Amino acid sequence: MSNDTLPSLLQAQSEQRGADVAIRHKQLGIWHALRWQDAQREVLQLAAVLRERGFNKGDALFLLSHPRPQALLLQLAAQWLGGLAAPVDLLVERTVTVQLLQKLRPAFVFAEGEDEVALLAEAELAPRLVIYADRRGLAGDAQASRLDYADALKLAAAPLHEAPLVAPVDHAFAFHRLDAGGLVHLQTISHHELLNEGRRLLRQENLSAADEALAARAFAASGHARYLLAPWLLAGFRLNFPENLATRDNDRRELGPTLVAGTRETYQRLESLVQQRLPQAGTWRRRLVDWALRTSSAARNPPPISLKPAAKSHRRFSLPLTLAHWLVISPLRDVIGFSRTRVPLLVGEPLPESSLRFFRSLGIEIRNWEEHAYWYVLEGGRARVVKRGPSSLQVQASPSLAAAAINTAGIPS
Repeated sequence: MSNDTLPSLLQAQSEQRGADVAIRHKQLGIWHALRWQDAQREVLQLAAVLRERGFNKGDALFLLSHPRPQALLLQLAAQWLGGLAAPVDLLVERTVTVQLLQKLRPAFVFAEGEDEVALLAEAELAPRLVIYADRRGLAGDAQASRLDYADALKLAAAPLHEAPLVAPVDHAFAFHRLDAGGLVHLQTISHHELLNEGRRLLRQENLSAADEALAARAFAASGHARYLLAPWLLAGFRLNFPENLATRDNDRRELGPTLVAGTRETYQRLESLVQQRLPQAGTWRRRLVDWALRTSSAARNPPPISLKPAAKSHRRFSLPLTLAHWLVISPLRDVIGFSRTRVPLLVGEPLPESSLRFFRSLGIEIRNWEEHAYWYVLEGGRARVVKRGPSSLQVQASPSLAAAAINTAGIPS
């Protein structure tokens, strides 16, 4: 079996380490675990339900959800059938999300709960199938097109027994955004591209099944799919989901993940969290903190130019550095849940140098992985390349490329 698609990697992990924990999710303050073999069985049940409801190869499953294992498993089920996942960023303004949905007109949707189902009503949409995770406020819903996630698992006549119906060149994800002029921007990533990026990360950061990551953005940005989801399936480490966005910092502190993939906003928020915990200026405690940060900064080499982690240096024992670490640095790292973090990744736009220096003083060497991806503007049934990574382009795409992008994303031409 070729392990060149996300579903085939799930199948391989289920065979190789079926009894190991693949996913953990916090619910009502308790961590719940899902083994690799259980994850695959659930994906096959969901794939059977999707097929029974008319989901076919090339269709898109839109995800209106914050971080949840149900969204991840449904996404893999759609990809198993040769479809793609289209996560929608719920952190943008609600009116923008409604306008985007009106333009995309999704036929298959996973909605987290009542609030996300209401988005579809506001957009005046009636998808063929809506699966929701949280039934609160929806328990009395009688619409045949809507299914509770737990009920969907029971409705499958039998789990799918076919091998994944997907090729490495097929699209795994489609990401959409709306510009100020109301035009839809589209980015697609194939399984091949996704796994190539994931393998590069594994090699350069030495990731293995012993690592642990926290998923806090539901893969709504392509960088998180490239550098969190793909490595999870490749390396076989544990992927943890916080109870909700409000508890993510507490949950990160509780877990102490070894891998953190965040955006510029993520790290700036964490920097602010640390700054808020510092003692008042002028006090002896603040002077101690400032001394420890200076000591730690002076002991560290400049950041490496390449993306590879800096080689370990063989320093002699330093009493000031040891005291700085145990009295200040270690407690401050624990504040943001970085007590065990060895692979802090920055996906997308870079941090200011002042923020990089601050994290470096805490022994956190953030590595920036840029998103090199094409964004297309969809207009009048055609697609136009507007951006690749950090550089802007104005290139007219071919009609065949435009049609493929539009059809795969589920946008009517």
